[in-house]
Amino acid sequence: ENGRNWRASHRLHLLGINMAKSPQITHQLPVPSGVTITLGENGHTIKAAGKSGKVERIVKIDGVKAAVAGSNIEITGNLREANTLRAHFANVLEGVQNGYKRKLKIVYAHFPFSLEVKGKDIVIKNFLGEKQPRHADLIGQTKLEIKGADVMVNGVDIEEVGQTIANIRQATRIRNRDSRVFQDGVYPVEL
Repeated sequence: ENGRNWRASHRLHLLGINMAKSPQITHQLPVPSGVTITLGENGHTIKAAGKSGKVERIVKIDGVKAAVAGSNIEITGNLREANTLRAHFANVLEGVQNGYKRKLKIVYAHFPFSLEVKGKDIVIKNFLGEKQPRHADLIGQTKLEIKGADVMVNGVDIEEVGQTIANIRQATRIRNRDSRVFQDGVYPVEL
C-alpha cells in the first residue's frame, strides 16, 4: 500500500505536477512616472511606453493574475510564478524608462575583421581571413553602433538586446581550431 502511493506521487513529479502547496504571494510593482502601461487578459500581456520606446510582452504563466491598482501593478499567485512574472514586468518597465545598453569589444590577433549593419543583418567581414562574410540577425528594435573596436548594442527590450548579442557571438564562433591560439571574436565588456 505504501509503495503504491510513493509510485503515484513520483509519477506526478515526473510529469511536472508538484503535490506540495506553494505559498500565495502578492507583489506591488510601482510604475515609474512617465511610463504608461496596459495589461491584457489575466495580466499575461503587458504593453508599456516610456521615454525610451515601447515594448509589448506576452508571458503565459498559469496560476498568476496581474492587475493595475493605482500607480502599481499588483501581481498575485504562487510564489515561483509570481516572482517570474514580476521579474518580466520589472524588465519591461526598466527598458521603456531607461533602455538597455551593452558594450562589446572586437578582439583579433590574426586577421583584422569588421562588423557592418545592413538593415536587420549584421555582416562580419574577414573573420579569420575567410572570403565569405558571416551573418548575424539584429533582433527587433535593437540598434548597433560600431566605433572602431567598440560595439554598443542598445534597445528597449532586454530579450532582444541579449538575443542580438548571442547571435553575434554565435556567428563569430570558432570551430576546428585550437581555442587557446585562436581567440578572435566579439566579447562583452560591460553589462
